[in-house]
Amino acid sequence: MPDIISDTTPIISLLKINELEILHKAYQSIIIPEAVFKEIERGKNKDYYTDISKLDWIKVMEIKNKNAVTNLNYLDSGEAEVIILAREIRADLVIIDEILGRKFAKNAGLIVTGTIGVLIKAKKMKLINNVLPLLEEMQNKGIWIDKGLKEKILIMLNE
Repeated sequence: MPDIISDTTPIISLLKINELEILHKAYQSIIIPEAVFKEIERGKNKDYYTDISKLDWIKVMEIKNKNAVTNLNYLDSGEAEVIILAREIRADLVIIDEILGRKFAKNAGLIVTGTIGVLIKAKKMKLINNVLPLLEEMQNKGIWIDKGLKEKILIMLNE
């Protein structure tokens, strides 16, 4: 089974629209570093909060090289640990939404996707019928999506 590592934002984005299960169905299992787990846990008081420690398909892993986080001080700790852990375990894919984190991950030789990429994969796998309603729901929940990217994706998917 491939190793897929997710950052915080994709998980929270899917939690906000009550669609975390898409991640599970699309990838079977996900790995998150401790920093991502802690970031998600900070949202315990949010209405979308889910105790992901109870989900057997999400595994929390500790990075080995803690000092490497300081080398990625341009990123938040979650993104930095995603990149470090992905390199340590030779992950097949990382899921990161933030532009800077994606850039650093690609420069580190990692294959990167984001929340929208997960939704595209889900549609291609016929797990969902359309991406547009989910993108609109995310936007209604305060998640920023680039207008040009959204239009490009919808054209590509014939929506």
